[in-house]
Amino acid sequence: MDCVEVCPVDCFYEGKNMLVIKPDECIDCGVCEPECPIDAIEPDTNEGTKKWLDINKKYSEIWPNISEKKEPPADNEKFKNEENKFEKYFKENL
Repeated sequence: MDCVEVCPVDCFYEGKNMLVIKPDECIDCGVCEPECPIDAIEPDTNEGTKKWLDINKKYSEIWPNISEKKEPPADNEKFKNEENKFEKYFKENL
């Protein structure tokens, strides 16, 4: 969660098993991108990011804001390179 710590505008929101970025709050500074160990953060101008932009918009309106780094789940390393994590594990936690 180093990305949360470096964000100058606190635009991260926390669900049960993932973080999202509120697009309207993000200033596109890019400081969070190199902090993400799984390269999950991409500019919304990149090709193929529409699905993720929509997910970020929706859930950043519902989930609580997170502005301080927390410890990741103990088993996070086993999922690092797994394919299709979103489809397998996503939880709305509404």
